[in-house]
Amino acid sequence: MRRIEALRQLVELTEDRPLVVTCAATSRELASVADRDNHLYLLDSMGLAGSVATGLAMAVEDSPVEKVIAVEGDGSLLMNPNVLPTGGFTAPRALLMVLLDNRSYGSTAGLPTYTDRIDLRAMAEASGWNTGLATDPGTLRTEFTRLLGTPGPAFLHVRIEPGNASDIPKLLADPVALTHRFQTWLTAELG
Repeated sequence: MRRIEALRQLVELTEDRPLVVTCAATSRELASVADRDNHLYLLDSMGLAGSVATGLAMAVEDSPVEKVIAVEGDGSLLMNPNVLPTGGFTAPRALLMVLLDNRSYGSTAGLPTYTDRIDLRAMAEASGWNTGLATDPGTLRTEFTRLLGTPGPAFLHVRIEPGNASDIPKLLADPVALTHRFQTWLTAELG
């Protein structure tokens, strides 16, 4: 499964959920599939999707928000692996991280990451996260749905093929405008 195929599945599963998205190719590909008010693209902020989503999940703890979804890449998570023990320690019930692991830095000519030998799902589990594994669209949907019903933190490790989708335009939106759009959407959701 390619990243864009996984993102198409996630778009169908997250229409009414806050979605915090890692930078670069992941944000661009997601915006090309569906650019929604509930998407917070962290442009030029590699390694922070998990941290932002953890803080947001803690902030909505006593609200009707079922889950805050972080979409992270393996290279990005390796930039800030501390989010795993932090999420495990703080244990926000409303946190679900989806790791799209293509074993490479997709925005830097496909240089390899360490995930051929380092199991990020095992790291999440050792840190106190409920975990799942997906390798195709069917298991992605099944495991995502299962983890939605699991008190957080939850971590879905999705193995994807290396490579970026072709002909995807750059996401040149103003980060401040994107943040305001997301904040307005979330405020309305919280009522």
